[in-house]
Amino acid sequence: MSLKLYADSAFTSPYALSVFVALKEKGLSFELETLDLDAAANKNPAYRSQAITGRVPCLVHDGFALTESSAISEYLDQIFPAPAQRALYPTAPQDRAVARQIQAWLRSDLAALRTERSTHTVFYQRAERPLSAAAQEDAERLLAAAERWIQGSHLFEDWSIADTDLAVMLSRLVMNGDPVPQKLKDYVARQWQRDSVQEWLKRINR
Repeated sequence: MSLKLYADSAFTSPYALSVFVALKEKGLSFELETLDLDAAANKNPAYRSQAITGRVPCLVHDGFALTESSAISEYLDQIFPAPAQRALYPTAPQDRAVARQIQAWLRSDLAALRTERSTHTVFYQRAERPLSAAAQEDAERLLAAAERWIQGSHLFEDWSIADTDLAVMLSRLVMNGDPVPQKLKDYVARQWQRDSVQEWLKRINR
């Protein structure tokens, strides 16, 4: 069996981070290859021949290539199921649906916040400007939803990949000093300390 993960060379993609964490949490061995997105390496024909959408992350499993991080994490959970490997999603149908809802929402909404508090400001240089009205509205919606979802150490009874995704989104505010309730700051800190996330952070070239 062979697994290869393509990620961005700056290690700022929250989606590549999500798949990296999923693989680490599963305890799977994989090769990591990075692409310089600033140099448009993802548009190289050789890469596009595997990753049809030309995006990162891309996971190649025994010749089968798949992009889009949430699709990859669901694939990994099916191909390498619990209890042999850690589950990435809750087993209860409603909880699993909520986890997928959270992932889909974080990837499709909150555009102003994602623009003004890019992950570059999380991992490298902090933002210098306050949030615009549109980004502040996004932040308020994010915080309100997170307050309702997070009831303990995790979103559900045990950790799920949605915890990593939500923590990264909240980190856009936390790391830039924007107002965040202490409960959510504590949640982010707990998620940030997971070994799988720490393995990613070691690759950040500050």
